[in-house]
Amino acid sequence: MSALIVTGTGTGVGKTMVTAALAALAADRGVPVAVVKPAQTGMGFGEPGDLSEIERLSGVTDTHEFARFLRPLSPAAAARQAGKPPLDLTAAAEQIRELRGTRRLVLVEGAGGLLVRFDPDGRTIADLARMLDAPVLLVAEPGLGTLNHTALTLEAMAHRGLDLAGLVLGSWPAEPGLAHRTNLMDLETLAARPLAGALPENAGSLSRAAFLAAAKAGLSPQFGGTFDAAGFKAKHLSTLHR
Repeated sequence: MSALIVTGTGTGVGKTMVTAALAALAADRGVPVAVVKPAQTGMGFGEPGDLSEIERLSGVTDTHEFARFLRPLSPAAAARQAGKPPLDLTAAAEQIRELRGTRRLVLVEGAGGLLVRFDPDGRTIADLARMLDAPVLLVAEPGLGTLNHTALTLEAMAHRGLDLAGLVLGSWPAEPGLAHRTNLMDLETLAARPLAGALPENAGSLSRAAFLAAAKAGLSPQFGGTFDAAGFKAKHLSTLHR
């Protein structure tokens, strides 16, 4: 895989942490990796955004941001509010193809969920994935309400012919509740495959070395980690009926 799209079931589900974890594992294996944030919103110029967080946690500095808008809105709405042109997704796809030509892996983090609008024509990160013919890693919440959001996102991906690279839980709590634990089985059923990972909550507060360890433990071998979906599920389901 030379390009991987990272999207989520919504805003604040842990996409940046998962992208940072993927970058950290690639860098640890000596894989030339670039990280792209096509559009950053909610940040002024000069302020640290998602790429700054990824650089801090992973040590990867080959990062690329194509557009930035101040308002914390969808890229299309933020561009409209600023009176600026929206991100040109066709140009963004071409820039990513150029990066893909010289890196073994290019990680592309979306904004919000799969169908958040990037321009007035309604194009989304799903459209960018199709332009690049790239698989999509879906980041979901583990708690109450996630099943509907995840099912809708997976259905939208299937409708568009997108390849699911895996389903990752972006923030697994230290003390999971009943909904978190029962959702493990249902999320795997929705994805029709084992979980591809689960990162611990507050991973962004870790040191770089501790974050790398969390990334290894929290992502599956297909991404360079050691996450064992069956063992993780067994551990958290074993106490359900006690």
